[in-house]
Amino acid sequence: MDKLRYPIGRYSYAGMTVKQREQWIEEIEKLPGQLRAALEGLDDEQLDTPYRSGGWTARQVAHHIADAAMNCFTRFKLALTESNPTIKPFEEERWAMTADSLHASPAISLAIVEGIYARWVLLLRSMETSDFEKMFYHPEQGSQIGLAYFLGFVAWHGKHHVAHITSLRDRKDW
Repeated sequence: MDKLRYPIGRYSYAGMTVKQREQWIEEIEKLPGQLRAALEGLDDEQLDTPYRSGGWTARQVAHHIADAAMNCFTRFKLALTESNPTIKPFEEERWAMTADSLHASPAISLAIVEGIYARWVLLLRSMETSDFEKMFYHPEQGSQIGLAYFLGFVAWHGKHHVAHITSLRDRKDW
């Protein structure tokens, strides 16, 4: 079950070197194309198949990636433009149960991801090393989150969810 839930493993952070930072930015840059490829050719029945028992459908996963992109990009911008802002968490499970997440074409969210990630990569490549030391406060976790840590998380998060779709495709031989 854990392999289905975490197909690429859980996120772990061991610091960020310049090389690691560039790798994460490249992973973020590639994510929209990987999501597009993962969704390619899936029909509505396949899109409405959960990637694991009790998990989201492939459609919900695609929309969640867009929801997370909007929220996480905003967190980056807040941390860059304000002094230690408190971010607003979002109820991922509830967002995944709204009508748009349950019924909309994933192409709509793919367009959001493509646009946000294109801007995000431009922003990330413009940042100085010291910018990645900036923080935001996450009230749900009760902790400060540094942008270096968060960059790695964002790169992992996209791959994690794309792997939900691709591993479902592999198991179902789609």
